[in-house]
Formats: sequence, structure tokens, C-alpha cells
Amino acid sequence: MNSNAPHSATLGADIRALRKARGLTLSEIATRLDRSVGWLSQVERDMSEPSISDLRQIAECLGVPMSMLFAHSAAPAEEQGYVVRAGARRPMGSGEEGLIEELLSPDLTDDFEMVHSTFQPRSRMQTPADRPTQEVGYMISGRLDLTIGGRSFTVGPGDSFRIKHEPYHWANPYDEPAVAIWVIAPPVY
Repeated sequence: MNSNAPHSATLGADIRALRKARGLTLSEIATRLDRSVGWLSQVERDMSEPSISDLRQIAECLGVPMSMLFAHSAAPAEEQGYVVRAGARRPMGSGEEGLIEELLSPDLTDDFEMVHSTFQPRSRMQTPADRPTQEVGYMISGRLDLTIGGRSFTVGPGDSFRIKHEPYHWANPYDEPAVAIWVIAPPVY
């Protein structure tokens, strides 16, 4: 891998983890990308550098925003895979619904991911989610209205909640941002 590359060595590992979390084989993704299995295997092992177009297609196949694959920051070598500095979190998603998310986990190679979520005032999820995950959230500040499996709750600082393979929806109809830490298994970003 080119030492001047904008990606850390975790790009390939993250692609592999996301692919496996979605139950996809190398062959299935390679076919969708119109690439060889060998090329994709080299990308996952950080032996080959995907182009911007390749990254766009890989993100689309994995159902993640391209920023997720693009935003590997250059942490000092001794910290990579161990420490994520506050100013070096990887942004996730577009923020269109008023939700700003940052990855707290060093990468996506664990059985779970930790996410810092900020729900902007007067924002709401446009389409309810129903993912094959188990999620636990802990509210740091603000209030959030949740509907989980048809039940409605309002949570605030110090409260926690769990979503287990159920449809859910969030809204922050309040005047202050709501901040939560989420643990999601398996990783979805």
C-alpha cells in the first residue's frame, strides 16, 4: 500500500467487517463491482488501494455513506486500533435528518460499534428503522422521544434504552440538542 495514501490500514479491515456483517461473500461483492475476487481480497488486506470510484461503489454495495470509507484519520501508529481522539472521530451519514454521528470505536472489526450521536433540535427520523441489530443507547444530555416496537418513551440525561431487532423511530421536538452514546451489534456503518 502506498505510504502516502489517505487511508489508514483499517480501511480494508473495515470493508471486510462490513461485508461479513451483511452476510456477503467476496464473490458477491466482486460481482456487483465487476471486479475480481482477488482484487477485492487485496483491498480487504490493505494490499491494493481502491480508487474514489471503487470506494463509491463499495459503499453503495455495503449500504454505508462514502464518508465512512473515506474518513480514516491518520492516528499515530501506536494509537491505531486502540485510541480515538476527540478531534479525530470518523463522521457517519449525511446529517440530513438532523442527526450527526461519529464513530467512537477505533474501527469496525469488533462484534459491535460505539457511536456518538447528536440529535439537532426539532429534528426527527424520516423513515422508521428496522435493522437486524441489538442496540443500547445512553443519554448524555437533552431529551429524545423514541418509539420502539410500537411503544413510546421519552428519555433524558442518564437514561438508557435497548432496541432488539425491532422497528424504531426517534424525534427531538425540543429546543436543545440531544446527545447519546450508542452501542450497536453487529456494526452497521
